Amino acid sequence: MEASDMPNDPQEMRPERQRISPKSRVERDERPLVLIVDDDERVRTALQELMMSAGIDSACFESTREFLDSELPDRPGCLILDVRLPGLSGLDLQNHLAMSDDAKPIIFLTGHGDIPMSVHAMKAGAVDFLTKPVRDQTLLDAVGVGIATDIARRESARVVKRHLERVAILTPRERQVLREIANGRLNKQIAFDLGITETTVKLHRGNVMRKMQAASVGEIIRAWEALPEGLREKETT
Repeated sequence: MEASDMPNDPQEMRPERQRISPKSRVERDERPLVLIVDDDERVRTALQELMMSAGIDSACFESTREFLDSELPDRPGCLILDVRLPGLSGLDLQNHLAMSDDAKPIIFLTGHGDIPMSVHAMKAGAVDFLTKPVRDQTLLDAVGVGIATDIARRESARVVKRHLERVAILTPRERQVLREIANGRLNKQIAFDLGITETTVKLHRGNVMRKMQAASVGEIIRAWEALPEGLREKETT
């Protein structure tokens, strides 16, 4: 690369070292971000440098309280989390995050782990439970799995949100027809079930297909199955 092609700012050549301030507002970004929670500054620095060497942005927190008090960027990623931390432990934080709508995949990295603790963490959904010291590649492999898992989760959530928005504009009768179509019922069967004419069913069916932006019955079925189970059960009562 010629000198004239080099970035003016050397920082442009390196992945971003995130500094998250409490309640900061950050624009939507799809670059992965690894969140590191460890009370040992040397460990935080080493992990952040490892992430930078792999081209992955990261942000560090020295306690669960600092992590919880920060408004995090809306980005895919995962947590590298110690078990023993001031205040809430890593396992406590895992349980707390599990109750949220945006629980990130967690990789536990600790020098104080034991078998019962690792079993508990894995049963609660952790990606991995690693002990210090850990091979760089082993940790990076776990981070890769965590990021891929979160990307898939976020995409699934976007699909569900899109379907919910479309279902919300259907009339009550159109939602009934949607349910019947998804259950494989024919127009004349839907007409009999709902006590309306087949012509009316065809009208509602066209509206459902248009509002759900579906080109086929298969797309309607996939949209229906993507809806939260509680909503589907509500529509069948």
